[in-house]
Amino acid sequence: MPTQTTAAPALAQGTWNVDPSHSSVEFQVKHMGIATVKGFFSEFAGSLEVAEDGSLSARGTVDTASINTRNAQRDEHLRSPDFFDVENNPQIAFESSAIEQLDEETYRITGRLTIRGETREIVLDAVTQGVEIDPWGNTRVGLEAVAQIDRHEYGLTWNQALESGGVLVGRKVKVLLDISAVKA
Repeated sequence: MPTQTTAAPALAQGTWNVDPSHSSVEFQVKHMGIATVKGFFSEFAGSLEVAEDGSLSARGTVDTASINTRNAQRDEHLRSPDFFDVENNPQIAFESSAIEQLDEETYRITGRLTIRGETREIVLDAVTQGVEIDPWGNTRVGLEAVAQIDRHEYGLTWNQALESGGVLVGRKVKVLLDISAVKA
């Protein structure tokens, strides 16, 4: 896997698996250009690999049917062919192609994001929140990552015109990950 850069000394070699019960995959998008709709996916998995040479790689998947914006009617519309088309596209997938360590806590993660069968390169800005041993003896790392995508690049083009000349759903989507991963 073509990844590079050395991990911070605190990240031991091996696999770090995302703990979904202590992590979140969220998004934000403008509604009518004046408000921000926030949502999350409740079903997801992922891992971070630290190779013997210290290089890093990351991957993850999200179950598109698990979308939740706290509005059942909107969630059903987002699951429909107008948006995620969950029957034909049950997952969103990410795989890193390069992870660059910028300083002791900050990383730039470049990778391929696939939504609705469309794969595009994205860049996530990530910050580690520390490494700690939990009460059960598991070593955990915390990290937060953020990216912005253009939903049209993934075939998520449905919209509705407003009288003002604007549109109902914004084109830019902010993606926010708050991850706790456990050393395998």
